[in-house]
Amino acid sequence: MKKPLLVLVLLGCSLAIQTVSAGTYRQQSASGDAVSHRKHKIPSLKVQSHIALIYDEQRQLPLYEKHSEMVVPIASITKLMTAMVMLDAHLPMDEEVNVTEDDLNKIRRAKSKLRVGMTLTRSEMLKIALMASENRAALALARSYPGGPRAMVEAMNVKAHILGMHDTRFLDPTGLDSDNVSTAQDLVKMVAAAYKYPLIHQYTTSTSHSVEGLRGRTMRFNNTNPLVRNASWDIGVSKTGYISEAGLCLVMEAKIDQRPVIIVLLNSWGKHTRVGDANRIRKWMEKVDIQDFQQS
Repeated sequence: MKKPLLVLVLLGCSLAIQTVSAGTYRQQSASGDAVSHRKHKIPSLKVQSHIALIYDEQRQLPLYEKHSEMVVPIASITKLMTAMVMLDAHLPMDEEVNVTEDDLNKIRRAKSKLRVGMTLTRSEMLKIALMASENRAALALARSYPGGPRAMVEAMNVKAHILGMHDTRFLDPTGLDSDNVSTAQDLVKMVAAAYKYPLIHQYTTSTSHSVEGLRGRTMRFNNTNPLVRNASWDIGVSKTGYISEAGLCLVMEAKIDQRPVIIVLLNSWGKHTRVGDANRIRKWMEKVDIQDFQQS
């Protein structure tokens, strides 16, 4: 980990830039002098995830950045783009979509509760793909897309370009392909776009969902982000992800202290690191004065 850089104070100017724990945040001094700067010093923030970005949606500026420009695998965070492209196609959500042999992932082994022969509505497939990160559900949705999986992936890349996600590339709709890559800066744009879809908000923040499986057996799917079950969090969009190349990942749109922010945490290691980082970020934001931040 890099050592903290010294604070750079430009006398006669109103901008000071600090770097902590390999992450950066920007502070605006009240009067521009060193005394005022010390009085309004921003509390330090220690984020364990290798890549992190906290983005203030109201002021449209980053509050904290750590390796936010690095292009890395994003695992199942991919499914937010899969969902947007699916919803953009305006396909009937009550139409039945079945699981076939084609939905058995060819890239790598991944656990799934869905069995070949199961049939769910497109709406249910989308919900468990987002909420429980069900890969076979995402593959079934892609197969039901006009033109099939290849057309869906092409549409995902086109939408990424339209959103200005120029360091992002998709090769499959699940995120199991490690060549699905992006940056924290690009993912802020994707999460902001996903938040505008009411179904994505509803499905990614649902705590659980039950469906009827084969032989009438009830199957329960739970949200992979435990924070959606925490009443102290106000979450608008949530998505987790994991493959070995990407580490544990988490993106969220949430309101903290009545302020909407987007949080991106990538390449976390340790079962509880990404959730711990999110809770540390919330406590940090409850302490800071947002007016101390400004664009660089």
